[in-house]
Amino acid sequence: MKPGSCPKPDRAEFVAAEQNVNAITQRLLATKGKRTVHSFHKELGKIMWDNCGMGRTKESLERALSLIPALREEFWRDVNVPGSGEDINQSLECASRVADFFELGELMCRDALAREESCGGHFREEHQYPDGEAQRDDANFAYVSVWEFKGESAAPELTKEPLVYEEAKMVTRSYK
Repeated sequence: MKPGSCPKPDRAEFVAAEQNVNAITQRLLATKGKRTVHSFHKELGKIMWDNCGMGRTKESLERALSLIPALREEFWRDVNVPGSGEDINQSLECASRVADFFELGELMCRDALAREESCGGHFREEHQYPDGEAQRDDANFAYVSVWEFKGESAAPELTKEPLVYEEAKMVTRSYK
């Protein structure tokens, strides 16, 4: 495909994506459970706030990683999305986003658990100096990373790319 040209909607990737969206839409509308989308969104948010917020621990992250899949299963079993998929349906739109938030929340917890240091917004309570300052570990965590989706029932795969500084050097900052 030439740069600047648009991919055609009859390509296999487009067709597969459209079929996936239609299947998810039908699944959400057919569930007819008892709980609102908002109740699941709120519960997931509380799990994230309590266990993967600014201050987190290995134990809290592991707790979140057990609570999120259980809540996701309940969501797909007991969510109630009123209306249809024929017209604008804000409940359906929200339900689709919340379904994605389960995956995102779980991924954030996995990433925070894999990072055995405190740095910036990643404050692991067990990785701090006695005076409360964040304890970085540049020797083991000077990288950027991405998690690759491997399927619904498979764990994502972590890929790392080392950070290389040519003009600046890494130093520990004090927030005091």
